[in-house]
Amino acid sequence: MPVTAKRAKELALSLENASSYPHFDRVAFRTPRRTFATLALNGEDLNFMLDAAEQRHFCGLAPHAIEPVAGGWGRMGWTRCELRSIDAATFNAALLAAHARANAPRPKRPRKKA
Repeated sequence: MPVTAKRAKELALSLENASSYPHFDRVAFRTPRRTFATLALNGEDLNFMLDAAEQRHFCGLAPHAIEPVAGGWGRMGWTRCELRSIDAATFNAALLAAHARANAPRPKRPRKKA
């Protein structure tokens, strides 16, 4: 059964420390650390922020419904999900992965020596 835009928003906001804010032509969902998903205002798709391995996993799991966002955004991990084509279980798994990534502390970068 596909996921509706209303259900996608409810699920995203039900996650720990999740909030929403307007983001261009989308609604963004974030934790206090960072954004983990964006929902198109027309309700057609939701973009997840995943790491490279998660992106490959979910694109392989549902190639008919999930694909990297075109260009550089996709190479950074943003992954488009067509809501009318995705099943609820796969959607929930991808949403939880994106949320967990957004809650994780950012890795420390080594300092450059002068």
